[in-house]
Amino acid sequence: MESRTLYNLLNHTIREYPSNKAMGWAGQTPITYREFGDKVFRLRDFLRESGVKKGDRIALLGENMPNWPVCYFTATTMGAVAVPIMYDFSPVEIDYILRHAKVKVLFVSAKYLTKLENDDYPALSNKFLMDDFSPIQEKKENGFLETLAEEGKRGLEKIRDRVFGTGEEEKDYIPSEDDMASLIYTSGTTGHSKGVVLTHKNIVANVLATVEMSGIKQSDTLLSILPLSHTFECTLGMITPVYTGAFINYLNGMPVPAVLLPALQIVKPTIMMSVPLIMEKIFRNKVLPAFKKSAVLRTLHKTPFMRKVLHKKAGKKLMETFGGRMRLFCIGGAPLAEDAEQFLHEGGFPYSVGYGLTETSPLVTGNPSETYKPRSVGRPIPGVKVAILDQDPATKIGEVAVKGDNVMPGYYEDKAKTEAVFTPDGWFRTGDLGFIDREGYIFIKGRSKNMILGANGKNIYPEEIEALINEQEFVLESLVYEQEGKIMARVHFDYKALDELFTPLKLSVKQAAVEIQKKLAVLKTEINGRIPTYAQISAFIEQTDPFEKTPTLKIKRYLYQ
Repeated sequence: MESRTLYNLLNHTIREYPSNKAMGWAGQTPITYREFGDKVFRLRDFLRESGVKKGDRIALLGENMPNWPVCYFTATTMGAVAVPIMYDFSPVEIDYILRHAKVKVLFVSAKYLTKLENDDYPALSNKFLMDDFSPIQEKKENGFLETLAEEGKRGLEKIRDRVFGTGEEEKDYIPSEDDMASLIYTSGTTGHSKGVVLTHKNIVANVLATVEMSGIKQSDTLLSILPLSHTFECTLGMITPVYTGAFINYLNGMPVPAVLLPALQIVKPTIMMSVPLIMEKIFRNKVLPAFKKSAVLRTLHKTPFMRKVLHKKAGKKLMETFGGRMRLFCIGGAPLAEDAEQFLHEGGFPYSVGYGLTETSPLVTGNPSETYKPRSVGRPIPGVKVAILDQDPATKIGEVAVKGDNVMPGYYEDKAKTEAVFTPDGWFRTGDLGFIDREGYIFIKGRSKNMILGANGKNIYPEEIEALINEQEFVLESLVYEQEGKIMARVHFDYKALDELFTPLKLSVKQAAVEIQKKLAVLKTEINGRIPTYAQISAFIEQTDPFEKTPTLKIKRYLYQ
């Protein structure tokens, strides 16, 4: 590739893989990369004629669909800036982003139109439905669809002229490596949304390193289940396969079992992106109960050798559930529970644990199953350096810092926050705590903001204790925090499983509540028996409602502390 821009990336793909299947709804006829380029070029021409120019912000608010990448590549290849908005954001958050980013054009799906509470944005000149590109408000005599139809008459000729180098010389603005390509507002667990600036170089450098590490190729088939508005899915699940000419399938609905399971059998993906919660739920709700349905199986599962045998058999069934062709199941966004990871490894399921942040485009490290090291997030990807700052002399734990072309230049219109996360010599401070072992593997302990300083001066990492709690039977999720000098734990149970347990016993509501308190007491004894004295939990509290989460399924900790 010439300069590392999304403009050159797309041109490379259309030139190299014009007839390859590009993307489509799972089970339906997809478009080719030549057709994908045609859509992008026609939409780009229309927006330019509508007054969109270099640096203008184009927001994307919608669920995953084939038109989402069309909008994204349209914005970024014409020198404008894509502003992906997570559809789980509240109307207030969306309103803030549209104003703060000075969005000029908005593509919004019909499903999320109701999240637009206001119609008074000084910079916003055009709004279109992402579903079919029709205008929400007409700005010209001809409708948008009519304009696209007229442009379509010469669409293929434009592709040939622009991509294959014949015809008129390209007169459009061509982005440079250091131009802003995307402006992403993070869904942090601290309640503060920051605008992360990612350049063309940041994103494309991450794509090239990912391809080198993962070996993704044009014969791969992907099923997309994470929001494209999140950098993990956008860079690794969309832009990377586009670069290699791979085939992307989108679910026509949310990834609930009734939608996902049939799609897996139709698509038979070779690669998928996932957050840990999805695989943890499969393990705890489907796999683990099978090992506990009889006393014999429970005993066998506690024996290391037989556990591996059982996991191997269950791993084969899981492969069949995922279509039988899976070669790379990428897990990121949060730590993977130890018991679930042990099952995947021993079961021979081809997973890979990675680590990254929106600010790093996102990937920093990868831990493929072939070179797996338990509880590690792997080694840095090509072209990326990782260091540990302010190390504790005894534990070697300190703040994880990153350097590389994938690291953002800063936060949008926030010089103070930008300066706060960069060292004088250019290292990006991630805010995560961890250490690097002798073989270069990186281990993440938790967020520095979440760390609790014990009474004896020792560090307590809530995420590690939560992982232990979440492994316990009937527990769905938990939150460990400090309150008035004491360590507390909130626990949200699997009430469906408890109901199945309590129903045959014909317990009253009061009796069921007593049983739950007994389980909390058992939890306290079990967990405190596995952690140091200085990290002991003073009280376990039932969290009856599910914890409120960010769009990337992380608990909004600030709401409970």
